[in-house]
This record gives sequence, C-alpha cells and structure tokens, in this order.
Amino acid sequence: MKPRISLITLAVDDLDRAVRFYRDGLGLKTEGVIGQDLEDGAVAFFDLEGGLKLGLYPGRSLAKDAGLQLRPPSPTAFSLAHNVSSREEVDAVMAQAERAGGTVLKPAQDTFWGGYAGYFQDLDQHLWEVAWNPAWPINE
Repeated sequence: MKPRISLITLAVDDLDRAVRFYRDGLGLKTEGVIGQDLEDGAVAFFDLEGGLKLGLYPGRSLAKDAGLQLRPPSPTAFSLAHNVSSREEVDAVMAQAERAGGTVLKPAQDTFWGGYAGYFQDLDQHLWEVAWNPAWPINE
C-alpha cells in the first residue's frame, strides 16, 4: 500500500444539513448532493487541497455498503485536523464553525507542544482540531 489517502468519508445523519454546514458554514466547495437517483447512492464531495476529497454519506448507507450494522457514533474514534497559518486564523475558523452550528468543545488555547489549538464538533459529532503549529509552516 502506498502512503496516500484520496478520500475521507464522514457518515452523517442528514446529508442536506451536513452539506449546508460544510458548504455554507465553513465555505468548502462542492457540486452538492449527487447520486440521489441511485438506491443508497446520495453523497456529496468537497475538493480539498492536494487532491484530497471529503465525502459526506448517510451513515445508514455507509453501514449497508460496508456490510456492517449501523452503530451510534463515537466522537473520540478519530479526529480531523485543520492546520492554519496563525493563532488569529485558529480563532477565526473556530468562530466560523460555531456560527455554522458546530459545537466548540475546547476553545483555542496555547498547547503543551508550543502551538495554539482548539476543538469543535460538526453537526454529526465528528471531531475537528484547528491548530497553528509554528513547526509546520503552511504554504498558502
């Protein structure tokens, strides 16, 4: 296996609501929901940097496709991180997520590793860290 991830898919309860959060609230670009004409095919994709895509897929459809039973979400199973260029940008993204309906779990603050970071959850309890790490410069 090559060290590459091309798509991160998040299971969501309400696809349209999740699209509004990521598109309208966080400003990510998407063509919207596609595949509605296919049974369990409705999905939305967002283009991220470096060719990575973020997918939103109804949890019941994802469970069915994987051959698993649908289970309650576990917000601590993993987190997604969004690194930014400054402390001020961390604060701005955290405020943007909260205005969009996200829940700030840990307001941005100085970290033990010398950076500045906070955590929020999206509408489906997915955990996001927003961080500025002085050791990881961001190329804009």
